Amino acid sequence: MRKDDLYITIPSFFRCPISLDVMKSPVSLCTGVTYDRASIQRWLDSGNNTCPATMQVLQSKEIVPNRNLQRLIQMWSDSVARRQVDAESAAPSSVVVPSQDQVKLLVKQLDKNCSSSLAKIVCFAGESEENREFLARMDGFLNAVFDFMRNAESDIKLIEQVVSILDLIQSKIQDKKPLLESNCLSTILLVLQRGTSDSQIQSLRLLESIAIDGESKLKIAEKEGLLLELVNSLSKEKDERLIEASLSCLSAITKPKRVKTKLIQYRTIPELKNLLSEPNMSVSIIEKSLKLLETLSFCKEGRVEIRHDSNLLQAIVQKVLKVSSKATEHAVTVLWSVCCLFREEKAQEAVVGCSNGLTKFLLLMQSDCSSATRQMSADLLKLFRVNSNSCLSSYDTKTTHIMPC
Repeated sequence: MRKDDLYITIPSFFRCPISLDVMKSPVSLCTGVTYDRASIQRWLDSGNNTCPATMQVLQSKEIVPNRNLQRLIQMWSDSVARRQVDAESAAPSSVVVPSQDQVKLLVKQLDKNCSSSLAKIVCFAGESEENREFLARMDGFLNAVFDFMRNAESDIKLIEQVVSILDLIQSKIQDKKPLLESNCLSTILLVLQRGTSDSQIQSLRLLESIAIDGESKLKIAEKEGLLLELVNSLSKEKDERLIEASLSCLSAITKPKRVKTKLIQYRTIPELKNLLSEPNMSVSIIEKSLKLLETLSFCKEGRVEIRHDSNLLQAIVQKVLKVSSKATEHAVTVLWSVCCLFREEKAQEAVVGCSNGLTKFLLLMQSDCSSATRQMSADLLKLFRVNSNSCLSSYDTKTTHIMPC
């Protein structure tokens, strides 16, 4: 109980004569006295045959629900909760997290005072795992939120609040199929186009969470404008947190070949090259950029674009042994895929021309990297040595540890 609750005056006839608490389920005895159902049931179950308040002997132990009193108590409780919510929103110096009962009332008020109600629900969801679980399991709550997304207009502030709530409770939502509907995806697209960086990041996390199988990945990718907006989010002028979230989301949906082809058409590879060429980019962004590039390298159109870009190949070689073990593994896989597995000669020539490239693969073979990375380094080293002797056509790699999807 908060301090404010101590100053609430409770009408005496709302209290149970036994427990003295506000009655949750008021019922009346044959004597006309009303009690809370749980309290009077315990009294009767203990073998008593009198009315606790009057001590009259009961002619009947039948209890009758007092519907009128229950409605009055509910109206009073709603009024108290509403006053508390209003009072809390009027206090700028501190944010008071609403209670579960207040949240239930806020959900009922979504259509009347949407902005204020959503803001308080966001506050409630952000407070604890228990609160997020409560929201996800609340009868009708998710349906109300999904309906809001389906019917959302252009009020970006309201939409951002809805996305914030869904992002907070995404791990608790069991059925995310409604989010794959066209109207819901349109709402997410609107946030990516017009929202703040924080809300855009939340939208990307939400998209990633619903990309759980091939069908969902294709639905996301085939939503008009959505995939292109994800690629636009990779611009190095953007917030680094947004770039990282975009890379994670793209990696989550890029397994289907149709998605790879679309990404290549939308000039994703040049954007990845820009990120890899940026000197001050974070380790996480470099790792995720190379991971996405690795996925695209297993698509013919992706390999063709990579092999024709000597600057990109040089940027990939430079990341070997320079960023992290993850970055090295992804970089080596891209080079192995293009140069060895698919025998792109122009790519081979470009990689051979990179300074220190040969030395890096020699060092990798002596390092504690994964066995797959070590084997790919050996394949590349052998290929480059053969290439330097102008007998490239006689090399035939037997490696089969990685195959395109």
